[in-house]
Amino acid sequence: MKRIAALAVSASTLALLVAAPAFAQTAEDTASVGDIVVTAQRRSESIRDVPFAVTAMNTETLAAVNAGGADILALAGRVPSLNVESSNGRYAPRFYIRGFGNVDFDFTASQPVSVVMDEVVLESVYLKGFPLFDVKQMEVLRGPQGTLFGRNTPAGVVKVDTTKPGDMFEGFGTLSMGNYGSVRAESGVTLPLNDTLSLRVAGLWNHRDDWVNNAYDAEFANPNGKELGNFEDRAIRGHLSWTPTERLSVLATLQARDYAGTGTLNRANALTKGSNKLNENYDRDTVYYDGGRNNFQKQDTTSQSLQVAYDFGNMTLTGVVGAYQGSSLGNGDIDGGVSFTAPVGAGYATPFRVESGTDNSDLIQNTYELRLASNGDNRLNWQVGAFYFQDRFNLVSNTYWGEGQLDPKKQTDIIQKSDSWSVFGQANYQVTDALKVTGGLRYTEDNRNYQGNITIDADKPANVLLPTSTVSVADEQVSWDVSALYEVNDQWNLFARIANGYRGPSIQGRSLPVLTTANSETVMSYEAGFKARLWDGRARLNGTAYFYEVEDQQFTAIGGNDNTNRLLNAAKGEGKGIEIDGDVYLGAGFTFAGGFAWNATEIKDSSLLVPICGDHLCTITDPMQVIGGKSFAEINGNPFPMAPEYSANFVLSYVKSIGNDQELFAATDWVMQKNTNIFLYESKEFMLGTQFEGGLRAGWRHLGRDVEVAGYVRNITDEDNILGAIDFNNLTVFVNDPRMYGIEISKRF
Repeated sequence: MKRIAALAVSASTLALLVAAPAFAQTAEDTASVGDIVVTAQRRSESIRDVPFAVTAMNTETLAAVNAGGADILALAGRVPSLNVESSNGRYAPRFYIRGFGNVDFDFTASQPVSVVMDEVVLESVYLKGFPLFDVKQMEVLRGPQGTLFGRNTPAGVVKVDTTKPGDMFEGFGTLSMGNYGSVRAESGVTLPLNDTLSLRVAGLWNHRDDWVNNAYDAEFANPNGKELGNFEDRAIRGHLSWTPTERLSVLATLQARDYAGTGTLNRANALTKGSNKLNENYDRDTVYYDGGRNNFQKQDTTSQSLQVAYDFGNMTLTGVVGAYQGSSLGNGDIDGGVSFTAPVGAGYATPFRVESGTDNSDLIQNTYELRLASNGDNRLNWQVGAFYFQDRFNLVSNTYWGEGQLDPKKQTDIIQKSDSWSVFGQANYQVTDALKVTGGLRYTEDNRNYQGNITIDADKPANVLLPTSTVSVADEQVSWDVSALYEVNDQWNLFARIANGYRGPSIQGRSLPVLTTANSETVMSYEAGFKARLWDGRARLNGTAYFYEVEDQQFTAIGGNDNTNRLLNAAKGEGKGIEIDGDVYLGAGFTFAGGFAWNATEIKDSSLLVPICGDHLCTITDPMQVIGGKSFAEINGNPFPMAPEYSANFVLSYVKSIGNDQELFAATDWVMQKNTNIFLYESKEFMLGTQFEGGLRAGWRHLGRDVEVAGYVRNITDEDNILGAIDFNNLTVFVNDPRMYGIEISKRF
């Protein structure tokens, strides 16, 4: 606790020192940071009135981060305690809040962070990578959100709201072009059709050329020397709004995505035993692959939703129906190198071939929600509702011979079905003019059914079909939360919250004949903090301290010599930390915004053992046990995987008026993460130190004509940051994008 207090004082002092220039404002300089309206509690309210930690990102912030063709992974570290990573390229991100997440790369795996887009939950990581475009606001809700957003939210929620149709004709278009043949075009337009009907259509085209050479020159490689690194991501969305009366509103939404590109580029032998630094075998522009067929990926996604709301005067009834469908396929050289015989310049060979992928895997998800909520700013406000979820995933996984052959040597065919239903309610009561208390309750029933079979020597006529494996898991849980918000004065609000969250039982059968399950995990979370507006509205500062404890925490042990995924439950997991974020108008056209988080996580299970990296090639720092001739690490006391202990971000922006409705602008943004353990066990190689990345965007705009021209640079210092690893016996890693730069032109109308 002394460490927590010291860090809290240090972080608070840092935030106040950064904001201190605001004291130098003149009386004439009255710029304000403005208020932020969020829907974190399923109703519009000031962010200062939400009794837990929530951070909002607006359109401008997201646009800057997305420059150069970045995807949703670029959100990592942009919000205190938020991490996003993937070993599946651009279409299956995994989210972590306060260190709490799930490293399992399987499409059927559950996650403790939920993504909700336009009131529809995106359950699978398969859906969570849907590109962000024409977004009005993104909110990150930290801590359990089990009452209003349901199961699989014990860590929090990432809530995305896209721009909806209005009653005025308006729109925008943005085109950026940069190195590596990068092109990003985004547009959106609202078309009022009559007094009651309005249409919003938005689209995205995101492209990059191949820029990585497969120097092994396998049979499937292209002869031009650049075969990998490309992507072509196209998406479109249509919202149709109908308001036949003042009381009734209807919103119908159609979406589609067509994505094809290169998957994750694993790089074999890029680390040296005993070090977590990239070695001389690493070359960002070159790989040596004898398999994987250029690590291709393809995904198609469509969705439909309907929202209907009727205002009865003192209450509103809202219904939301959502449906998603998707299909995907892909392949990859997972070992990241050439097996057995290393070509010149490729370092040394990988000791075995690992080439795997998916083949025509299909997803169907349907959700139904009904809510009744009170209207107005009453002393007592409430909402009640019911929710039903179902999905079906057919995942066909192939293991190949490792040299790019079309026929797999082993094929796993899985069908997983899930359904869940719940009822919930929440109410808040204004006890006094200064004190408001909120409480919520949710009952949930979960069912998950798995059926899978495996075909050995799938490429041969005399293949062997092993018996079908089946398993079912189910549970029922009650989630709840209680919070209080106290308005000290016009500048300071204090809050405290106790919340219970729940993630349903899981099944992992991708690596048949290994089939594992995990029991439900539950979390108890405690947090307290403040939300302040300072210096006559020129600054905003938020701070939170939290502690949570997870019972039966679900983890996935991945990789090792046998390349399998195994679910397991740890007896307990703990997390504690401090988060600070805010923004301040410094005067003379300068604005500063930033955040800091300290997240300390710990696995607490004295009997939990996990397999280690293959052939002891990494340097394990955990106590070890040998069972049946195999080595296992004791992970009691280790941090959660992919949970940075420290993270920080800031944006410094400048605007200079040059007259005639014109201005110059510039902004630089930076993000840092430190002490990230990639796997469940600890080793010198896979514990990452400090990693950072920065960007710059500057240009000219004409306010009267709504035209803007800017230049951008992402990863401005061209950092080579390790994002993840494969723990076979070849110290394989994958890294971030190189420096990207270009120009951008946008027009609003």
